[in-house]
Amino acid sequence: MGRLRRLLARRRPRLLSLRTTFAVSFAAVTAVVTVLVGVLSYSAAARLVRVDQESVFDEVVQDLRAEVRQQPMAPGDFSSVAPGHDIVRPARTDVQVLGPDGTVVDPGSPGLPVTDADRTIAHAAPSGRMTVHKDVDVGSDVYRIATVSLGDGQGAVQVAQEFSDTEDLLRALQQRTLILMAAVVVAAGLFGWWLARRITRRLIILTSAAEDVARTRRLGIEVPVTGYDEVGRLGRAFDRMLGRLAQSEEDQRRLVQDAGHELRTPLTSLRTNISLLRRIDELPPAGRDELVADLGQEARELTDLVNELVDLAAGQSDNEPPQRVDLADIAEDVAGLARRRTGREILVRASGDTTTDGRPGLLQRAVSNLVENAAKFDSEGTAPIEIGVAGPARPGTVRVEVLDRGPGIDDGDLVRVFDRFYRAAGARSLPGSGLGLSIVREVALAHGGAPFAFRRDGGGTVIGFTVGGGSARPLPPVSP
Repeated sequence: MGRLRRLLARRRPRLLSLRTTFAVSFAAVTAVVTVLVGVLSYSAAARLVRVDQESVFDEVVQDLRAEVRQQPMAPGDFSSVAPGHDIVRPARTDVQVLGPDGTVVDPGSPGLPVTDADRTIAHAAPSGRMTVHKDVDVGSDVYRIATVSLGDGQGAVQVAQEFSDTEDLLRALQQRTLILMAAVVVAAGLFGWWLARRITRRLIILTSAAEDVARTRRLGIEVPVTGYDEVGRLGRAFDRMLGRLAQSEEDQRRLVQDAGHELRTPLTSLRTNISLLRRIDELPPAGRDELVADLGQEARELTDLVNELVDLAAGQSDNEPPQRVDLADIAEDVAGLARRRTGREILVRASGDTTTDGRPGLLQRAVSNLVENAAKFDSEGTAPIEIGVAGPARPGTVRVEVLDRGPGIDDGDLVRVFDRFYRAAGARSLPGSGLGLSIVREVALAHGGAPFAFRRDGGGTVIGFTVGGGSARPLPPVSP
């Protein structure tokens, strides 16, 4: 089966490239338009020429008929050697005079054939009777002949016009039209190829970049982007997409490395305590209680770490649709839940328009992490924990911050509190994994804002984030 598939794939016809398809299509459209215009132009020109020639011939014949009807005329009146009695002879027009019996009295140049119908016209008594012969071969030329009777059986006059020169002219025009159409089609094909190459050159570069990414799996390939048309927009979008994918890959790699590093410590401690369980009978009662307490504490810390890792990963790939939310309402919900969990007094203050577009689940998780962080570091405090929501500092921005009266954060740690798994030296003895504020940062960045942290006047810390941008400026103090 695999060999059959390879054979079929080998025999599969190669698809035309976009450049070839564009050039062929351009040439085909040009060819159709050129042929259509050429055919219509030639037909119109040929028709005009033929109609003009026929009208001239008909005018000469009608003048002759009018002349012989107005006054009696004899064959000698139309002799080519009798000055003043000859009819007007336009270019490529021949005149031949017949006698009463249909014989040629004054031959034309060249001589014209005489048929029985012409002899009958020559014997006719009424003047101006006529018979017409079309497409008559005279030598190597083609003529149209009209025979007009003189009346009273005196003879007839034959008027002929040569049409072969006109047809030769039209055939030459047709050949030149065909040559011109062929030249236009070839030129259109070459121009289409050049234009297709110019248009698809950047697409080929983008295709090569995409193939390089698929082949090497390297997302850091630089994509050359030029122009401001659809192709340029596609190139910039592709470059941004590769940048996002590269950043996502780097975040995943860093998360796995950090998680592995942080999980190693509680797992090692658990493995050590589990090995001590084999000798639990040899331990004194106090040692047994301490061992069981350590196992419970390590299991809780491990559970908290895993939960926060799950929350962080969910925050990076959350598919919750954005909607209009009120951050003041979210802060009230978080405050109510924190009061029940910690028993602390939680104050919420809001000012301005606090509505924004965002994912309510992520925003609630971020505000909850800020409150839990404040409660953890100010566990012995009696002052209320404050949640401030203000907006807009700029159009479309909302600011959320949590204030506590805990020990505060050293200046050297302020710039790193939002790093994953980072824990200040004074906080390493407290429970936690160092992921809570990292989740706050991810949520803020996902909503077009940024996190911030600074020391609070009078002691404590202010930690928060903005949604939609904004600087870290302190909010007005809370009235107790």
